[in-house]
Amino acid sequence: MSHPLKHEPLKHEPLEHEGFLQQAVDLAAANVAAGGGPFGALVVRDGEVLATGQNRVTRDLDPTAHAEVVAIRAACREVGDFSLAGCVLYSSCEPCPLCLASALWARVDRVAYAADRDDAARGGFDDRAFYDLFDTPRERWATPVSGVSLAGSFAPFDAWLAKADRTHY
Repeated sequence: MSHPLKHEPLKHEPLEHEGFLQQAVDLAAANVAAGGGPFGALVVRDGEVLATGQNRVTRDLDPTAHAEVVAIRAACREVGDFSLAGCVLYSSCEPCPLCLASALWARVDRVAYAADRDDAARGGFDDRAFYDLFDTPRERWATPVSGVSLAGSFAPFDAWLAKADRTHY
């Protein structure tokens, strides 16, 4: 696995890059017209759109159904793999921490976005609260997140490590 913060050069011409971003913005605008949230995304490999996604949080009653996650899930199904190495994720807006983590886990080569987190805040979607939260010690979070000592808690990892035919990721 390559390092998640390693920068890979963009493999597309600038006009193509802008074209894909425009497609993501168009998906977002169309989603608003259809009753959804103002976010769109696409996954591209070698200049070909593998999958698109639009925000489906309210439609699907799924808080994880962000446009980028929807596009990543569809692209993984399209290529038959959980790795999207060699792909670029284009998003209409700067990915929130959930979407950014999903992109890193999917191993995309690059993430490109149009609007930024300040634009999102002006539009009523303030992800800055999550970025600020991650910079705050956990004991000060409104939602407690803590480990609980449990005998045998490493058992699933023991089973994983003992499994000779495990899929490494």
